[in-house]
Amino acid sequence: QVQLVESGGGLVQAGGSLRLSCAVSGRTVSISSMGWFRQAPGKERAFVARMTWSGGSPRYVDSVKGRFAISRDNTKNTMYLQMNSLKPEDTAVYYCTAVNRGSPNTWDYWGQGTQVTVSS
Repeated sequence: QVQLVESGGGLVQAGGSLRLSCAVSGRTVSISSMGWFRQAPGKERAFVARMTWSGGSPRYVDSVKGRFAISRDNTKNTMYLQMNSLKPEDTAVYYCTAVNRGSPNTWDYWGQGTQVTVSS
């Protein structure tokens, strides 16, 4: 099993920055990709960004391109989401997630989420 724990959420003014962290533990050798999703009030959970477990091939939803950056610290088994130029529409609960190599089309593991609130 894999455990994911997010941190770093909070309240920030529009135009500000936050860095989310996702601590990864457990059977990390089973992970092929990592990513971030978010769920805004009254909306479905939506994709934000992803990368391979080795830190390559980053992908982003169009609405965050140029503002958000996904990365990983290999020495700490921690994934990050650097969020700059935040907008009120970025307000959501952000979830860290991972893909198991055995089921490459499914986000198999999820964290508990961290709240990000951007005030106007």
